[in-house]
Amino acid sequence: MPGYFEIKAAKGGKFFFNLVATNGQTILTSQMYKSKKTAKSGIASVQNNCKDAERYESKKSSNGKAYFVLKAKNHQVIGKSEMYESDAACKGGIKSVKNNGATTKLKDETAS
Repeated sequence: MPGYFEIKAAKGGKFFFNLVATNGQTILTSQMYKSKKTAKSGIASVQNNCKDAERYESKKSSNGKAYFVLKAKNHQVIGKSEMYESDAACKGGIKSVKNNGATTKLKDETAS
């Protein structure tokens, strides 16, 4: 089973999406969007940028845990990973987004 995107509703009428890997783990979470349509545009941006290694930026959180962001061509952040215990695990997360990010499978978990 390939990975998939899920769109969810958030407080204040906003929307966000997750990219979920084949093992069911969320590997990328988006920013908040004002509409479902713009969230779907964010998904299209992941699909278009996920294969390009230059679009990933590895970072360290204030508690020293590793994470990464995926950026669009305009350098705007499309999504952020979970926190990882090691740089190696973070690299594995990037590989998973590269492998799953082009999926067209979408689960709409919003009420409308």
